[in-house]
Amino acid sequence: MSTQSDTRRDGLWAQPYELTSGQTQHHKLGHVRLWVTLLDQEWQVRSETRAPETDPVGWTESIGHQLPQTSVSLQRFIREGGSSEVTFIPAVANLPTVIRPYHPLTIPGGTRCTIYVGTVVWMKICAGENQTLLTEVPLAAPSFTWVGRNTMEGELCYSSSNFGRLVLDALPKRPWRATTPVTIINRRAEPLVLERFSLPTPLLSLHQNERGQLWTPGVVVEVATDMNSASLHLDEALLVVAGPCVKVAPAREKPAKGRLVRAIDRVFG
Repeated sequence: MSTQSDTRRDGLWAQPYELTSGQTQHHKLGHVRLWVTLLDQEWQVRSETRAPETDPVGWTESIGHQLPQTSVSLQRFIREGGSSEVTFIPAVANLPTVIRPYHPLTIPGGTRCTIYVGTVVWMKICAGENQTLLTEVPLAAPSFTWVGRNTMEGELCYSSSNFGRLVLDALPKRPWRATTPVTIINRRAEPLVLERFSLPTPLLSLHQNERGQLWTPGVVVEVATDMNSASLHLDEALLVVAGPCVKVAPAREKPAKGRLVRAIDRVFG
């Protein structure tokens, strides 16, 4: 359990915090501010997303008695069973996420490349020892895009504000982003120009290493010779450079066994 204190500390995923009635836990992570308050009969959750002025790198939390201005949105939840624990669980996006390389990238025929992408997670606020879900808070304001052949054939996706990188060290690591390696194999004789890629985020589980970083299994996409479809599968293991990791959240959707074959415009559209 985390001790009660007004001292600001680093926030932690999947760590139960203990509050007493009347206390509020305040979180600062990225551009999101979050307040979780325990009262005798209810939980209260307040959150706001602020306009980005800088690129914050950390996540801090503190427990005290201060509330934000009344203009901040409020959600109220019945307190069940008298539990005073609150736990924060990360969750991948519930829609695929469109990623772009830093600049369009050409993959020659018969070759492959790996790009590293960081996607923003959601925060699940869970109460009690059974971790009953109260609500989810996106840790960045989601924006939408469409991937598909036309406006009738395709799917709605989130659009990532972060670029994919060829060098892992060039990808900024943040407590509210998960790192995913994406390997693209071009089986065609012709080059493949990679301008954007639809990452199947709902199929990815989340794992946390000893440095508090979130990682997902790798995604491998193989472009067939006829260029009509692409096959996709998930790696069973995490990258070695992630270090020892603990699984902190399952995938939102259960991945199909074997390879997932998708129309090419659903992957690179």
